[in-house]
Amino acid sequence: MSSRWFEQLAVFDLETTGIDVETARIVTASIGVLDVTGACVERWDWLADPGIDIPAQASAVHGVSTSRARTEGRPTADVVTEIIATLRMLLERGLPLTIYNAPYDLTLLNREALRNGIRPLENPLPVIDPLVIDRAVDRYRKGKRTLAVAAQHYGVRLTDAHEASADAVAAGRVAQALARAFAEELDVAPESLHAMQVGWCRQQSENFQDYMRRTRDPLFTSSGAWPERGV
Repeated sequence: MSSRWFEQLAVFDLETTGIDVETARIVTASIGVLDVTGACVERWDWLADPGIDIPAQASAVHGVSTSRARTEGRPTADVVTEIIATLRMLLERGLPLTIYNAPYDLTLLNREALRNGIRPLENPLPVIDPLVIDRAVDRYRKGKRTLAVAAQHYGVRLTDAHEASADAVAAGRVAQALARAFAEELDVAPESLHAMQVGWCRQQSENFQDYMRRTRDPLFTSSGAWPERGV
């Protein structure tokens, strides 16, 4: 696979019922393919009925109410099956899978698969996580590292944040911007970059855990598993 991994990317994002990957459910999902210019040339979208009430806080973020999900959404098992099949197909095509904060989306997808008796997406590779990469190559930049902030910093337009397709595409474009801004550090094969991110995320988590234990909670723990957390 070429070291110019950013020339064609698969992108993926979930919007969900909450932030806990062990209990949250999928509400919307989007997968796309970006070309070298950042244009989305293929796209798949889903709206699921999560089978539980969508908390008001979550609806306020992504705009999908419980009533809409129940009326228009499809069964979670069908949605999860199709998402995993689409991701497998794109990885088999050799496209790096780009996800902002990959452990959230991939772990939650794994738990939804297990909950519904579906074979999970095993060991996806290569994964590109712009959040992990940005923290590694621009370590001392102050401020938040949300997708919206990263998009603004790297000149990527994000007009509809927390809409799954918009977030997925923006993540891919941030990855492409990173590849160009830090060409020397990131001019590696995607499999090598995947391995580098495993180490970067572990170190970032250890540093965060150390900071939190020193300043706020002596018992604080942070998982450095990437791109997915174990069961």
